[in-house]
This record gives sequence, C-alpha cells and structure tokens, in this order.
Amino acid sequence: MRLTGHIQSGAGMGASFTRLPWVVSQFETFMGFRPFPGTLNIRIRDEDLFRIDRFFSRMDFQLIPHSPQYCSAMLKKITVNGIEAAAVFPSEDVHIHGKDIVEIISYCSIKEALHLNDGDEVTISERGNIICREED
Repeated sequence: MRLTGHIQSGAGMGASFTRLPWVVSQFETFMGFRPFPGTLNIRIRDEDLFRIDRFFSRMDFQLIPHSPQYCSAMLKKITVNGIEAAAVFPSEDVHIHGKDIVEIISYCSIKEALHLNDGDEVTISERGNIICREED
C-alpha cells in the first residue's frame, strides 16, 4: 500500500526531538541508524486520506522517554521515494498536526537527498525496495 502527498514546512521542533540522547539510542536500536536532526512533514493528498488509518493501523515500535517531561511516540517503518525512514506519531497530548500530516524521520535529509522542495510530491510506502545508503 502507498500514500502520496506533498512536502510541507513544519513547526521546526523535529530537530530538537531527533537529537535527544534517548531518542537517538532507541531509534538506532529499532531502525539501525542514527536519525537525521529534523523531520519531514508530508501532507497526504485528499484522494489518499481514506487509506491513512489502514496504512498506519500497525506500528513497528515505540519510543519511550526516560523522563516524564518528554512524550512517547509510536513509529512505523516506511520508505519515502525509496529512502528508508519511519513515520512518527507523538502521543495525543502533544500531537500538533492534523491527520493529513505525516511526520517522517530518516537517516538523511530526504529533501536534500532527492533534491526536493516544499510542495513537491512524494510517495510513502510500507517497507520494501529500499535504496541502499552509504555508510559514513
């Protein structure tokens, strides 16, 4: 199953979240790579919104904070235009986006890697056909 959407600027809070030591550690454990400092927001096309609940009905892992000052988040392993990533869903009490916005964490800046800009269309797919990434 796939969802299609357009890149959209975010609130700018993803970079601080993806740099937290407990997030980095747990993300490395479950995903096998360090998260890029920041997230990518994708607004799902209206035509695909009816599929969003089914697409994200099963999550792959949960980030669990070591301190009550932070929230937990559920994640699903995906690809964005073939690049390995995870869709992140913070707990409801801090979730700032509507259902039509999917927040993505990857090992790289997907926008830079694919030479994309806000408004460009991308495809979110369930894991499969992953582009190999170069190890640093």
